Amino acid sequence: MIFTKSPLDDGYTIDLEPRTDDRGFFARVFCENEFEKAGLETRYVQANNSLSRIKGTLRGMHYQLHPAAEVKVVRCIRGSLWDCIVDLRPQSPTFGKWFGAELSAENRRMMYVPRGFAHGFITLTEDAEALYLVSAFYSPSHERGLRWNDPRFGIEWPIEPKEISQKDANWPDFDPTLHGVDAFRDLP
Repeated sequence: MIFTKSPLDDGYTIDLEPRTDDRGFFARVFCENEFEKAGLETRYVQANNSLSRIKGTLRGMHYQLHPAAEVKVVRCIRGSLWDCIVDLRPQSPTFGKWFGAELSAENRRMMYVPRGFAHGFITLTEDAEALYLVSAFYSPSHERGLRWNDPRFGIEWPIEPKEISQKDANWPDFDPTLHGVDAFRDLP
């Protein structure tokens, strides 16, 4: 695997290193040794799968507070999506900054989402499907979110959303106290 540091502190994109022959290819999408060598999370407790039928479906921006803060490794397995992360760790030099990258079934790129980051994506094709590893169990009482178009972050989405849940559309403007990001101050 090829781990490429994003402009955000501790964020990465991960590209596969396919071994090809006449049959096609073989590649690792996860290797505990390689993730550990890169200084990344190696323990995942869930693998989630989402399908978005409509191009322009926006999901996010989601995160969980400590002690349920989670790392995600996101991969698009059908179609294409634009994946976005926002650093919410107050002590980080990239606090409040965002980064996005296209993930597709063709490029097989993955996004590594560290603890203390919000995450979301918008689909660039019909029937886009994502598969992601998560390091913490879903905890409704720790769930929080940022509104996709909060002016505090100024995320430049590649297309205008056509489909978004009411919950995701109605997150309030960012307020560090309300959003609980002080809980990220002491993340490992």
